[in-house]
Amino acid sequence: MAGRLRATWNWRPQQVVLRIAQLLYLSALISELLSQKEVAAWTYHYSTKPYTWNSSRHFCQRFYTDLVAIQNQGEIAYLNDAMPYYSQYYWIGIRKVGGKWTWVGTNKTLTAEAENWADHEPNNKKNNQDCVEIYIKSPSAPGQWNDEPCWRKKRALCYSASCQDTSCSKQGECVETIGNYTCSCHPGFYGPECEYVRECGRPEPPERVLMSCSHPLGSFAFHSRCSFRCTDGHTLDGPRELECLASGAWTSEPPRCVATPCPPLRPPERGHMSCLQAAEAPSHQPSCSFSCEEGSVLVGPELVQCTASGAWTASAPACEAVECKPLESPVHGSMDCSPSPREFQYNTTCSFRCAEGFELSGADTVRCADAGQWTAPAPLCQALRCQDLPAPNKAQMNCVHPLGAFRYQSTCRFACAEGSVLVGASELQCLATGSWSSPPPECRAVTCTPLLSPQNGTMACAKPLGDSSYKSTCQFTCDEGFSLSGPERLDCAPSGHWTGSPPTCEAIRCPALPAPERGLLDCSDTRGEFGVGTTCRFSCHRGFQLQGPPTVQCTASGRWTAPLPTCEAGAAPARTPEVRCPALVTPGQGTMSCRHQLVTFGLNTTCHFGCKAGFTLRGEGAIRCGPSGQWTAAAPACRAVQCSALYTVEPVLMNCSNPWGNFSYGSTCTFQCPEGQSLNGSRTTVCQPSGQWSAAMPTCQAGPLTVQEALTYFGGAVASTTGLVMGGTLLALLRRRFRQKDDGKNPLNPHSHLGTYGVFTNAAFDPSS
Repeated sequence: MAGRLRATWNWRPQQVVLRIAQLLYLSALISELLSQKEVAAWTYHYSTKPYTWNSSRHFCQRFYTDLVAIQNQGEIAYLNDAMPYYSQYYWIGIRKVGGKWTWVGTNKTLTAEAENWADHEPNNKKNNQDCVEIYIKSPSAPGQWNDEPCWRKKRALCYSASCQDTSCSKQGECVETIGNYTCSCHPGFYGPECEYVRECGRPEPPERVLMSCSHPLGSFAFHSRCSFRCTDGHTLDGPRELECLASGAWTSEPPRCVATPCPPLRPPERGHMSCLQAAEAPSHQPSCSFSCEEGSVLVGPELVQCTASGAWTASAPACEAVECKPLESPVHGSMDCSPSPREFQYNTTCSFRCAEGFELSGADTVRCADAGQWTAPAPLCQALRCQDLPAPNKAQMNCVHPLGAFRYQSTCRFACAEGSVLVGASELQCLATGSWSSPPPECRAVTCTPLLSPQNGTMACAKPLGDSSYKSTCQFTCDEGFSLSGPERLDCAPSGHWTGSPPTCEAIRCPALPAPERGLLDCSDTRGEFGVGTTCRFSCHRGFQLQGPPTVQCTASGRWTAPLPTCEAGAAPARTPEVRCPALVTPGQGTMSCRHQLVTFGLNTTCHFGCKAGFTLRGEGAIRCGPSGQWTAAAPACRAVQCSALYTVEPVLMNCSNPWGNFSYGSTCTFQCPEGQSLNGSRTTVCQPSGQWSAAMPTCQAGPLTVQEALTYFGGAVASTTGLVMGGTLLALLRRRFRQKDDGKNPLNPHSHLGTYGVFTNAAFDPSS
């Protein structure tokens, strides 16, 4: 027994201190474990409102940890029994990522062993069903999974992790379980909380071996490293470094030191070496001198000596080939080097060429000399130059010079001032030959074809620019009895053409007149053309009296001076007073032109109406004063052109001004969004004369998610060694409403009471608020 005690206490002082520290730590750990009555539970939670999959995950991450990540069948049975039934079911933390079903919380691919799909699932519809729901209390498939489109709305099934950053001493993976967690220790660590580290023990190096160690996790423990070197005159035989592995063993045995001579030297490539033994050398130490061949330069010392420690005073030098600075092909050119196109060593020769449209500026061939310099600088490729182009008279010239002024690929475009026309090419290019693609163009004055007066009419022209016919304006009128067929005015346009075809004067004719029933017709126009000035007389058969004027005449307006009379039986009617219709006024935003026959607004007076831009005529364009003293129709009115009605979509706000009526010509509508939202589109739109709005309706960008209300429930369950036995009920204990603060802070703070397996809290928020 005494021998054993002496053997036990035959430790080094460092080992004694280390063992005492380990025992004290173990004692404190056991005391802490004995005083710990309850381990933090993995808790489950759900929302009372349905959301899309993305909004559900946002909900879970905001208030808890994430959408639930299911570990095993026991957890599935627990959730199916503890969660309340909901017809649309619950989202869980699985979705398709890169074509594979993935747990989003851990970014791990779903394994075949962990799958719990319902029959004929997943992807039975083959239509973008990328998110997964769980059938809670489903009559046919309780607790099983189904893939659904992510935009559908379901309740969010969340969890709060019991694992913390400090769990497992940060030296292992914390594995969640229902109501507990376990630690899967990283290699090199062990213990319930991975609090212990594997030890390898101190290595004992041989004689003449010097050791230096680092201990990041404890003396001679896992990840400790020891490096070794020898005293002067000795060489290390074995590894230079040992590492303590996770298994508690060193990577190998410690090395040893052996005495060695200087290692043999070899002459450098492309060089020579000459060595002297100790008896031959002036310093009585072996030495070697070095030199290089032509085209190479010595890198290192010319002479090295072997020291008493068995090492050379320096490493053997090398002969490196003389190299010149790398050359690159000139822009818009090419380079060809020999013997090597990449290394640019001594005697390398490079020749240069330019692409089409470019010429070489500099030497066409250079060589790498023995001093490591090229015989000439690298040349450049410059674009060929075309002759400078002066701007033609009365013309505008706009040039683009990508490679220099008036050089290859330069492009010049020409345009003439108003009243002139371009003769020649409108665009010239500087070609690869150094010449322009076409001769320069010129500008000539615009000339329209001379016009002649129409037959039976006259023409009056104005020439504001003198002899040039550009901007000339010609007005046409017809003689009495003739009307103009075509435009009343023609202008000489910048294109050298008149704005239309010359008009003609055609004879004005009145409508053909039939003889009155039981009467006769006699007209001065024997050919029956009823031209202007034609006079027709009416008479009745015996026994009938003429009702109406006995004579009518064709006027220059193409109308008869009176309506067609009739022949009636009986005595002739008494002479009637002069006929006059009510006076007319020009409609608002319109025009009126009247032709009076005998008196103002008298019998057969005809009035024509029109409207200004942005307004349309409502009614007849022309009305006539009849024999009854009434107009053939009511006077028309000009109404503003109507645009389509605008309807806003919340939250866009609209304010309109309507000078001529709601959503009519001239109406201007402005838009704005509530505070915190931005307007996408034009802020103003105007109803134009064409009946179209000047801009489309804008929209408002939606604001951030806010919490609207939260409901908290509590529940619990118990477990046995053979499985999970569900118990307890969900009690609605608290309902509170919260409103989002203006500063964006969320006052929601649901409190939980820990049960054996966890807390069930459902809190709803509106992602669109």
